[in-house]
Amino acid sequence: MSTATVTSVKALSGTYTLDPSHSRVGFVARHAMVAKVRGAFNEVSGTATIDGAHPENSTLEVTIQAGSVDTRDANRDGHLASPDFFDVATYPTITFVGTSFVIVDDETVEVTGDLTIKGITNPVTVPFVFGGGATDPFGNARVGFEGQVVVNRKDWDLTWNAALEAGGVLVSEKVTLELEVSAVAS
Repeated sequence: MSTATVTSVKALSGTYTLDPSHSRVGFVARHAMVAKVRGAFNEVSGTATIDGAHPENSTLEVTIQAGSVDTRDANRDGHLASPDFFDVATYPTITFVGTSFVIVDDETVEVTGDLTIKGITNPVTVPFVFGGGATDPFGNARVGFEGQVVVNRKDWDLTWNAALEAGGVLVSEKVTLELEVSAVAS
């Protein structure tokens, strides 16, 4: 990408590497039926080959270190890393591999892919909004995307829960995945 600014996902082409210091792979789950808990994974890597003119030629591979889960509470993070949830000793990584790319309009691309958690793979479709592309002050061609999708954690055998005295459960089944991606042309 040699132009200073790109405003349409259809104009993108090239290979990009995820910039982990400017990206966030996060999640939101309801806790105790009354509040939301937010978390993120601090160690994420990935590459994408983008072909806006022929999206069927695009590729995406993302690897998340499951043990890098961070909810700003060490006890909760330890529980999430345990066999009750991610079982990071047995399944150290979470992966997403794109299988289909559909350009909806100038700023939206729907990426369907295989999300693997705890050795279980399920398809997930994430609508990503293109934030734009530009050359940063260091001369790097950079693009940005944001997306979110709601998944049911039980689909990946993340089934631990606790009943509440007043009814309901401690952790919601539905979890919102929040993805804020900045990537640099390779």
